[in-house]
Amino acid sequence: MPEIQPFRAWRYDLGHVGILSEVTAPPYDVIDEALQQRLYERHPYNVVRLILNRIEPTDDDQNNRYTRAAAFWRDWQREGILRQDSEPALYVYHQEFSWKGQTYVRRAILAVVRLEPFGRGKVYPHEETLPGPKEDRLRLLRATAANFCPLFGLYPDEAGTAQRLLDESVERWPPLQVQDDQGVIHRLWRVIEPHVINEVQRWLYPRPLYIADGHHRYETALRYLEELRQAGVVNSDSAPANYVLMGLVGMSDPGLLILPTHRLFRGAQSLSAEMLTAALGEHFEVELYGQGESAGLELGELIEADTDQSVLGFGLADGSWILARLRRTQRLAELLPQRSEAWRSLAVSVLHELVLRDCLRNYQPDTWQVTYVHQATQAVQALARHISDFVALVPPVSMAHLVAITQHHERMPPKSTYFYPKLLSGLVFYSLR
Repeated sequence: MPEIQPFRAWRYDLGHVGILSEVTAPPYDVIDEALQQRLYERHPYNVVRLILNRIEPTDDDQNNRYTRAAAFWRDWQREGILRQDSEPALYVYHQEFSWKGQTYVRRAILAVVRLEPFGRGKVYPHEETLPGPKEDRLRLLRATAANFCPLFGLYPDEAGTAQRLLDESVERWPPLQVQDDQGVIHRLWRVIEPHVINEVQRWLYPRPLYIADGHHRYETALRYLEELRQAGVVNSDSAPANYVLMGLVGMSDPGLLILPTHRLFRGAQSLSAEMLTAALGEHFEVELYGQGESAGLELGELIEADTDQSVLGFGLADGSWILARLRRTQRLAELLPQRSEAWRSLAVSVLHELVLRDCLRNYQPDTWQVTYVHQATQAVQALARHISDFVALVPPVSMAHLVAITQHHERMPPKSTYFYPKLLSGLVFYSLR
């Protein structure tokens, strides 16, 4: 892993803000307009004003969502709403949550990690990025020079040694605790003992680091650092901009949960079960699984229960649900000879490259509107309520799939993984100045 360092986090002063749950928020990329408004109304110091400031009709180059975020960041520090910890620390971060009746605890380390360009060090991306989100995050970073949301990184540590070292150092101390709107309990401790920090750094250093969530922000941090170097603002390898705030989770952590991302399409209402079966028949074993919501729920349970990447589920506007199992891979190899077998075998790759772009090309899938959900029940309900007229259910990927892709220096298609729950925004902030 690249060098990790303790840091002096900026944190909310509870004497000023009161209840921490009222000023925290999920990461910017899962906040829609309705949630943004609720967070604005919840508390005048809610972190949404920093991570996703509202767009106003009067915005211009001098006064916009980014300049307002920067003003809040400066004002809150000056007014004591935010206070900086007196000593550098690593932060122990636990998330307790329930999923399908089972309770999990995911354990993480909050630290700053030295930036390394992909392909030149020990940091590996696993998912493709898009230019729009990177430009948005870059404008925010230029305006504020701060990290408000930790990225999510993974590292191999089968015995959980690094996390255990930190957990043992804080087990006798009460945590800072907050419960979010989804019922997830977040707990935070501060570790300042130099010998513990040094041991954790030593243990983690030889290990690779995989970006689980936050690819756009990592690439943005690299670009921002390069801009500062070219401008002569950063001349030292120890300057804060050489690092990025990250939550680090062991890949064998029992609380690590990867959910699938199902696709909901609009614009395919003319597609029938017979048409889909005929289009897929050359490459898939196709089974009409059933009709109606109950069949969709059963198929969803089947798809989500395993990480078998050869199966896909489809729901159509007439209420039909179809199970498709890939049986011939030659066509994918013909379409994508530059891709590895590991990449071509991913269910999302099969869906987008073989099903949509090849088998269904005559139905113009590029014109369909797509949205995403992480539970098959949501997809089934969307189809039943005519919010969607074509649904694609995909299985979750495993950690082995992620590692296999990154070892080929490839990236999965967008929306291939969803690490649940998201890391909370508002617990710690990292200033690049």
